[in-house]
Amino acid sequence: MMEVVAPDGTLLDHFEGRTLNPGHALECAWFILHEGRWRSEKSYIRLGLQILDAMWERGWDKEHGGIFYFRDVFHKPVQEYWHDMKFWWPHNEALIATQLAWHLTADVKYARWHQLVHEWSFQHFPDPQHGEWFGYLHRDGSPSVTLKGNMWKGPFHLPRMLWYCGKLLE
Repeated sequence: MMEVVAPDGTLLDHFEGRTLNPGHALECAWFILHEGRWRSEKSYIRLGLQILDAMWERGWDKEHGGIFYFRDVFHKPVQEYWHDMKFWWPHNEALIATQLAWHLTADVKYARWHQLVHEWSFQHFPDPQHGEWFGYLHRDGSPSVTLKGNMWKGPFHLPRMLWYCGKLLE
């Protein structure tokens, strides 16, 4: 799941062309899984699981936990200085993707992944004093800034994740 490709779909071997955004890929994975569930289309479900599996391997921080913001497809340096930060919305997308994958497959791997991202997210993002989630964390999970809303962080990803995961649990 590349962010930028050539007009013919091939890889562009430069910073932008090698950029992976795990949050976008995880969001795409659960959209495809959802569509496969709705249409009872097994090929969609297989594709969604392939995307989830590949991006979990690339996006999960094995040292500190949480989902990286950007990665390089060839494990080369990433241009964006915030590449190793943890943003709220990719974690919301990972929570939905892993819970939906477990719901569709009963594969314990997805239940474990969901538990990992759930525990990490709910340990680091919520502001215990004032509520809501911080939007931007350092790699170690400490808040980068204490703001909870700006031009990019609004009340969308978190409520959608809570609602969607709640519906799956019904």
